[in-house]
Amino acid sequence: MAVASKNIPAPNLVAVRRALLSVSDKTGLVDFAAALVKSGVELVSTGGTARTLAAAGLPVRDVSELTGFPEIMDGRVKTLHPGVHGALLGIRDDAEHVAAMEAHAIQPIDLVVVNLYPFEEVRRTGGDYAATVENIDIGGPAMVRASAKNHAYVAIVTDPEDYAPVLTALEANFGALSLAFRKKLAAKAFARTAAYDAAISGWFAEALEIEHPTWRAFGGRLDSVMRYGENPHQQAGFYVTGDGRPGVATARQVQGKQLSYNNINDTDAAIELAAEFDPARTAGVAIIKHANPCGVAEGGSLKDAYLKALACDPVSAFGGIVALNRMLDAEAAEEIVKIFTEVIIAPDATPEAMAIVAAKKNLRLLLCGALPDPRAAGMAVKSVAGGLLVQSRDNAVIDDLDLRIVTKRAPSAAELADLKFAFRVAKHVKSNAIVYAKDLATVGIGAGQMSRVDSSRIAARKALDAAEAAGLATPLTKGSVVASDAFFPFADGLLAAVEAGATAVIQPGGSMRDEDVVKAADEHGIAMVMTGVRHFRH
Repeated sequence: MAVASKNIPAPNLVAVRRALLSVSDKTGLVDFAAALVKSGVELVSTGGTARTLAAAGLPVRDVSELTGFPEIMDGRVKTLHPGVHGALLGIRDDAEHVAAMEAHAIQPIDLVVVNLYPFEEVRRTGGDYAATVENIDIGGPAMVRASAKNHAYVAIVTDPEDYAPVLTALEANFGALSLAFRKKLAAKAFARTAAYDAAISGWFAEALEIEHPTWRAFGGRLDSVMRYGENPHQQAGFYVTGDGRPGVATARQVQGKQLSYNNINDTDAAIELAAEFDPARTAGVAIIKHANPCGVAEGGSLKDAYLKALACDPVSAFGGIVALNRMLDAEAAEEIVKIFTEVIIAPDATPEAMAIVAAKKNLRLLLCGALPDPRAAGMAVKSVAGGLLVQSRDNAVIDDLDLRIVTKRAPSAAELADLKFAFRVAKHVKSNAIVYAKDLATVGIGAGQMSRVDSSRIAARKALDAAEAAGLATPLTKGSVVASDAFFPFADGLLAAVEAGATAVIQPGGSMRDEDVVKAADEHGIAMVMTGVRHFRH
C-alpha cells in the first residue's frame, strides 16, 4: 500500500552544518573533511573513519554521542539507531517531525558521506564464504538510502570523486547545496546501492548454485562514455561489473584513441577467441572484424601465427582487431603495424614492441595482464524488449569433448589437429558458422548466414579470393578440413564443403538425417568427427 505524500515543498538551498562520515575507502577523506571543517561544518563519524580524522587533528564527534549507545558486535551495529536515522529522515518543514526530533534530542544531519564495505573486491579476489559475507555492508546502505530518500534536506555522497564537486558547490552557495545538486547525488546513491545489492545477490546465486533465481539483478560502474554507440545517432557508455574476468574491461590502455562502442565489442570477441589457445602450447592470433574472426592461426611464434591468420582474409583484416595469447614482441608488432589496425590486445608487451606500436599514434594497445579462462563459468546477458535473456557462458572446450569418428575413414593425425583447431574457431563465429582450416590456420570463414550451405559457399569464395590475391593457382580450401557450429540438416552443406576441397569434417551431429550426411561423407571418402556439442552464437 502506497504511503501518501504530505506535499511539503523542498527548499532549494540547504545549509550544511553537520556531516556524518563513515567510509571504507578513505581516498581523499582527510582533505575533504578538513575543507568541511574550514567551512564551519561539524563532523560526526564512526569507527576507523573517526580515528583517521582524529589522527589528522580534525575535531570529530563519535556517532555514539548521537545515539547514546556504543558500537557493538565488531562494528556490525553502530549507526542503526533512531538517533542517526531520525536525523537523516526527518522532514524539517513538518511540524510533527520537528516535534519528534526535539522530543528525542535528535539533531539533523545535512551531509552524509558513505562508501560501502568492499564486497565487490572481496568477491573478485576470491574471498572465502565467511569473509565474503562479513563484507556485506548493512548500516552503510541503510544510511545511503535514508539520506537519498530525504534528499529534500540531506545531501548523500557515495563516491570520493564527488568530493571536489561538493566543495565547489558549497563555496558557490555560501555553505549550502542546491536541490538540483542533492537530487543528482541521490540518484547516484540509489544506483550505487542497487549495483552493490546486485553483486551480493549474484554472488549468492553462484555460491549456492541457484541456476534460476526468482529475481536477477545486474550492476556496474560507468568506466567511460562513448562518443556514440554502434551508430552516430546512438548514445553509449561502458560499464564494468568488476567480476574479475580478464579481458577488455580489465585491460590497461597503453596508447591510442578512446575505444569506441564497436571497438570494445570487437576486442572482447577477439581476446575471448585468442584465449582458446593455450599459450604454453602454442602462439595464437585472432583477427576480428565486426565481432567475427576473419583470420585465426596457431604458430611457432606470434609473427608466424599472425601472418597465417592474415593470409586467410587480408582484405577484411584491414581496420580489424588483433588479439594475441602471448606477450606482444617486436617481431610480431612490426608485422601488425604494416596495415591499418584499430586495436591490439595481448596479456602484455615488451618495451620494444610498445615502441614500435607507439609510432602509430591512433592505434590502441591494450594489455589485459592475463587471458580469460575459456572453461570458467559465468553469465551471458542479452536485452530484449521488456526483458533480459540470461544464460551460462559457452565454456565448452574441444579438448574436453568426447569425439566420435562416424565415417569409415578416420581422420589422419594432421586432419584431427586441424579439426580441433577449426571447431575452436567455429565457437566464436556467428551462426550459421562454417570454418575451413589447414595447417592450424583458417583458410575460409563463413559467418552469420541464414543457410549453412550459404555459409559454406561464402567461406569457400573467400578462400578463393585470398588465393588469387596471393597469386596461388589452387584454392586455400584444397586439402583443408571444415568445422560446422551445428549439425548439417541435409547433405548439401557437406557436399558444398567437399566441392571446396575439404577432406574431413567436424560437427556436433544430432540431426534426424545424420545417417544421410554420414553416408554422403563415406561416398566421397571424407572423414567425419562428431562432438555432441553445438556452438550457436547469435
